Amino acid sequence: MLRPSEHAGFRHEAVFYAGDEDFVAQLLPFLRDAVQAAEPVLVAVGERKLERLREELGRDAAAVELVALDRVGLNPGRIISLWHDFVARHASCGRPLRGIGEPIWPGRDADELEEAHRHEALLNVAFGAGMPFTLWCPYDVSALHEDVVAEARRTHPSVRGLGGAGASDAYPAAYEADPFRGALAEPGAAATELAFDDRSLRDIRDLVGTVARAAGLSRRRAEDLVVAVHELAANSIVHGGGSGVLRLWHADAAVVCEVRDRGRIREPLTGRLRSPDARLGGRGVWLAHQLCDLVQVRSDDHGTVVRVHVRPAARASLATA
Repeated sequence: MLRPSEHAGFRHEAVFYAGDEDFVAQLLPFLRDAVQAAEPVLVAVGERKLERLREELGRDAAAVELVALDRVGLNPGRIISLWHDFVARHASCGRPLRGIGEPIWPGRDADELEEAHRHEALLNVAFGAGMPFTLWCPYDVSALHEDVVAEARRTHPSVRGLGGAGASDAYPAAYEADPFRGALAEPGAAATELAFDDRSLRDIRDLVGTVARAAGLSRRRAEDLVVAVHELAANSIVHGGGSGVLRLWHADAAVVCEVRDRGRIREPLTGRLRSPDARLGGRGVWLAHQLCDLVQVRSDDHGTVVRVHVRPAARASLATA
């Protein structure tokens, strides 16, 4: 068994397994080693797998931090905060850290998968140096499409499972260097559009609230969306050239809002970590991640687009979970 203490800094590995029994067989020794060595360890996987690991660990489960990622991590943009807080809590313990995180599971839609892959790549940016921290990311090869498994090889420096372990020959993914690269697909439904500037924030709130209520969002979810879009628009006014364009439409059961401006985001972790100083920017994107079910950010020399999705059922946020 590879011990985190043998490696300085961050070690990020994809662990390929096939079915629930293999999941337990590969991950349980990693957890038991952590408990025996008194190394802080956090497991963030789906609720069902969490319960299975809790049963297998028995009394050792009390020494492991357990988080239901299919609840708090439905929006992949929230997950780096989870790991950042874990590392911060144990920064002074003097021991290596371990984690297990499974941000990709069967049932994720195409947009969620894309953002989850970007999240995996950005973990290498967020924790590329510093205290020893080994993070294993399980992928169920018996249930996930082969393209998803191939992408895991591009977002993880190391891989294990399927009979072997070692460096990934496909790493790194292109969007590790440029996480905002690529274009978003045009909406499949008619969109309502509003150009805005610093005199239009009231109009934005009114329009988003009207569309959200007409789509059947609850009062709380409608308010979440109004606050998120207001903050994104305000961010455009301050950091994106003083104006922008808002578009709104329905997609499946979600209300989708998109804010475009002429600014360029260069900090790769913008919105994924709370900024200690609102003047540095990123507050609007951070709040959008906390309030919305999915956030997509693309930015280049031509400008920035932030697209947010909100569904009728509330999603748990790492800000309150």
